Amino acid sequence: MTDLRHYDVIVSPSITEKSTLVSEQNQVVFNVAKGASKPEIKAAVEALFGVKVTAVNTLVRKGKLKRFRGFAGKQKDVKKAIVTLADGQSIDVSTGL
Repeated sequence: MTDLRHYDVIVSPSITEKSTLVSEQNQVVFNVAKGASKPEIKAAVEALFGVKVTAVNTLVRKGKLKRFRGFAGKQKDVKKAIVTLADGQSIDVSTGL
């Protein structure tokens, strides 16, 4: 049974042009919680999707300054995890959990 904390670690899949390109190298990109560590991300992906994870790389994309109707605002910082899966493993991110 999956632990409910795993659902707090993985926020959403990141579906971009770049994440589609890295899927050819058996990698999947997720938006994760800011305080999530690499072992927590690995455990969450393995528990939720039932796959074997070989590596986890993380990055924090800093929020940009944007203007909307004349008012300045700032987008939130986003932490992403690039998860490398074992050979023969795959995750279909277009389907929900």
